[in-house]
Amino acid sequence: MKKRLRGMLLSVLMCAMFMSSVLEVQAAQILYDNEIGIQDEYNYELWKDYGTTSMTLNSGGTFCCQWNDIGNALFRKGKKFEPSETYQQIGNISIDFGCNYQPDGNSYLCAYGWCVDPLVEYYIVESWGTWRPPGAEAKGTITVDGGTYDVYETTRVDKPSIQGVVTFKQYWSVRTERRTSGIISVTEHFKAWERMGMQMGKLYETALNIEGYQSSGWADVYQNTIRISDYDENMNTVVECENMNICGNYAGRIEAPFNGVGLYANGDCCRYTQYFTDNRHCFTLRGCSNNSYMAEVDLLIGGEYKGTFYFGDAYPAEYMIQDIYHGTGSQVIELKVTSDNGLWDVFMDYLQIS
Repeated sequence: MKKRLRGMLLSVLMCAMFMSSVLEVQAAQILYDNEIGIQDEYNYELWKDYGTTSMTLNSGGTFCCQWNDIGNALFRKGKKFEPSETYQQIGNISIDFGCNYQPDGNSYLCAYGWCVDPLVEYYIVESWGTWRPPGAEAKGTITVDGGTYDVYETTRVDKPSIQGVVTFKQYWSVRTERRTSGIISVTEHFKAWERMGMQMGKLYETALNIEGYQSSGWADVYQNTIRISDYDENMNTVVECENMNICGNYAGRIEAPFNGVGLYANGDCCRYTQYFTDNRHCFTLRGCSNNSYMAEVDLLIGGEYKGTFYFGDAYPAEYMIQDIYHGTGSQVIELKVTSDNGLWDVFMDYLQIS
């Protein structure tokens, strides 16, 4: 069966070399000095004290950056809010990210932002360079998104902030094992911090951030999607597969026999983050095989296998897996092919949770 290879090479080369593509209608915007703005509905910022920097603004939340002989520099794209609402009022926040991260010295790859009343700068650190921050004694350990994080609270005295040079708190979740892609359930960290007595005020910003400190390096943030969803007490949710994030070497969006996603080989999947207040639901997937052979799609929640959807032919149909127990809060939902034998492909239309 013919496999479809996704064309990612051009984007990687373009970011690694920090050049704009000649294939784009508009040249990518490149920043060299401190600047704040909005592009593709994402707030961006380059901030540094000194040194050589560049930041290439690509589509959506994606960007490339490089730094050399800097004191301190931050490159980020995310969402800023009117600082009048708490994170609970704003909704459930998650970041789906992927980054080719190449620091040379002290650096962080993290979810980052600020709160006001009280003023707090926060970090959810996924990877780092030569030094694991923040060099303090941990308050405790939490488990989020299948990983373990040490939690810290530190204080900055008379340092730059979004309110000028002042004294403020810093909150940290630092992953015990580095990663450069995945889902960051930002709200789950906020909730865990508050359970540990770390007060969150009104939310000002959430962004994916690359930071360097007295170092050099570069990064290609090729995936950065920030999602904000309401809490759903009485769930009856339908999620279109084409709106999920697609991963794998061959997976791609389709237009026939419906608008959806095609999975063509083992490892191909689509995924998104769902917030659950209850831990028991039924899952229904509409899909089909591309021919008369049986197609199979595994359901994973929070990285755990929960069952398999089966589609016996090319006629679209619904297959339900009932009474699935799973974790509450933000959970990564994955629809994944693991039993491909080269005889079939699977097409998926939507996932219903009830």
